[in-house]
Amino acid sequence: MPIFTAALGSVPGLTFLSHLFTSETTSHHHHHHSHSVSALTNPSFNFLNSCRNSPIRRHQLPTARVSVSGDAKTEGIDQAAVAGVTEDSLASPENVRQARGSADWETARDYSERGLIYEGMVEGFNAGGLLVRFYSLVGFLPYPQLSPYHSCKEPNKTIQEIAKALSGSLISVKVIQADQGSRKLIFSEKEAMWSKFSQQINVGEIFEGRVGSVEDYGAFIHLRLSDGSYRLTGLVHVSEVSWDLVQDVRDILSDGDEVRVKVIKIDREKSRITLSIKQLEEDPLLETLDKVIPQDGSVDPSLIATRSTYIIEPLPGLEGILEELLHEEGISNVRISRQGFEKRVVSQDLQLWLSNVPAIDKQFTLLARAGRQVQEIQLTTSLDQEGIKRALQRVLERVP
Repeated sequence: MPIFTAALGSVPGLTFLSHLFTSETTSHHHHHHSHSVSALTNPSFNFLNSCRNSPIRRHQLPTARVSVSGDAKTEGIDQAAVAGVTEDSLASPENVRQARGSADWETARDYSERGLIYEGMVEGFNAGGLLVRFYSLVGFLPYPQLSPYHSCKEPNKTIQEIAKALSGSLISVKVIQADQGSRKLIFSEKEAMWSKFSQQINVGEIFEGRVGSVEDYGAFIHLRLSDGSYRLTGLVHVSEVSWDLVQDVRDILSDGDEVRVKVIKIDREKSRITLSIKQLEEDPLLETLDKVIPQDGSVDPSLIATRSTYIIEPLPGLEGILEELLHEEGISNVRISRQGFEKRVVSQDLQLWLSNVPAIDKQFTLLARAGRQVQEIQLTTSLDQEGIKRALQRVLERVP
């Protein structure tokens, strides 16, 4: 039977409760909270002396319960008695509660500032996240801050079913907000997993991944680590999904899809991983007509024709694009120089590429493809490659 229960504050839709000196708390995994109830009811009980004589001091965190990341130090966190509270005043339960609460809020701020990982007990859950014990306090772990490990391990379970299964278990978290004034104590398991596993990730490496969610700006991919678990999440921006122009990422990727991705950037300060799907494929911008149509002897050379041989009719829809390109500032001439035919149909839709071949006399090469037919276009311009790409984008937005 608890001596008393104190409400510590609320966040919209959530009330944080701290169950102080309850029978549950005395059996909690942090043994330095287990002062006897009889001692508390004894008027002569001296809280400070009890803390000093305790095998594990109240103001010192056992190092076995602390993981350190970044530049965090390993020495214990100072939780000395709150200034201005006398030994006599601590005899009352209310002052004991205030002293303990203030000390634990200070500890939470230290955890946040020093990047320490805390092993907290999941005491329950609600519609928005998990309730996690932090010494005498209970904080909140929003579902979006859970590691992808749980949902990838049991993809058929709802988030509420996962939360229910986690109740009563220990979970590694970092404190990402500790505001005593507003009574907000917020945790993140994702940040704890970043500290533990991000060193296993390097730029240039390729991973199997699973699509976690798809947004307008890209897709979040959970990375499969060497042990088979999914602990970290990266973003494939819409520009890195495909070499083709992607209007809607959802046309290509869906939640739960298995994909291969390449790590192209890691921001270790902001805990961000940038991924690419398209960089696992050969860049079509490096192609020329001779590369698109293999010259292995199996293709009739007559299938590749130059403008000097006969007049080349633009592919359907291409003529309007070429005319609009001439209206772009910096482009002085556009002409089809060659065409050829592939062995197979790649796409019936008109596709355009800008070759990455260095310009010769301010001439860049474009490739246009529709069905089996491929045409090579010479572009005379003062623009650089990025300028040409922007001009093409503007033209494609104008041409129906």
